[in-house]
Amino acid sequence: MKTSRLLSIVLGMTAACALHAADTKPAPRTEVVFDHPENFSDVQDSSNPTDRGRDSILSNIRDFVVARADHALPAGYGLVITFTDIHLAGEYEPWRSGQYNDVRIVKDIYPPSFKFTYSITDGSGRVVKQGSESIRDLDFQTRLALDTSDPLRYEKGILGEWVTFNVDGLKKR
Repeated sequence: MKTSRLLSIVLGMTAACALHAADTKPAPRTEVVFDHPENFSDVQDSSNPTDRGRDSILSNIRDFVVARADHALPAGYGLVITFTDIHLAGEYEPWRSGQYNDVRIVKDIYPPSFKFTYSITDGSGRVVKQGSESIRDLDFQTRLALDTSDPLRYEKGILGEWVTFNVDGLKKR
């Protein structure tokens, strides 16, 4: 009886430790801020946009930037990126009706664009790189997209390239 009780206590403690270890992943070193997203050029989820849809799109962009930048940053470094405007690839064309009313039409005349400021700090908090960007990808449709079903594949392509050239390069210093 004592052995089974001891075994159940040990198993319970092991499970609790495993759950605690799973909950303690490191905090992200990248902070993404959306400055007045209600004024962004185009983060619409449909021809009749909703705040909930906009927030979902921005959350998806935030998750992507955090994952990509956290992987690219050297140990101890941090990134704060503040978006001041976003325009997604494509447009909802109001003259289309019926089943195409809520379809984002992607053409080369509707490129994605981003305006943001950023600051990269080292482990002591010293700013090692900062600036402001206004990027637009006119050749966005020629990019190789790994996930063609991702509705934000063009936006992630341009942001991923920015991280590669501006953040990942810090490792080589």
